[in-house]
Amino acid sequence: MKNILIACMIAFGLAGCGAMGSGNTSTGTRTAGQAVDDATIGTKLKAAYAGDPELSALKINVDTTQGNVRLRGEVKNMTLWRKAGDTARKVDGVKSVDNQLVITGG
Repeated sequence: MKNILIACMIAFGLAGCGAMGSGNTSTGTRTAGQAVDDATIGTKLKAAYAGDPELSALKINVDTTQGNVRLRGEVKNMTLWRKAGDTARKVDGVKSVDNQLVITGG
């Protein structure tokens, strides 16, 4: 139960941070709806990582802007690199995934 609570706190906290920044390419701003959508995508994705024993929600940073997800951090191998990207692509609202995760081999 404690791990689930921690995972949820991380997911909600980091999803909000990941939703910050400019998004609308024509004006440099996003609507409130876009920000909420991005925060929702980030939260769902961090929760999915937290619920997966092979992927570490603490080692994967999720940034979302207008449905475009960027993953940063580290994973142990190419299989987990693919899994993290595939998991992101399955979240409703995700338009693209920029997988910048580093494979540590450890």
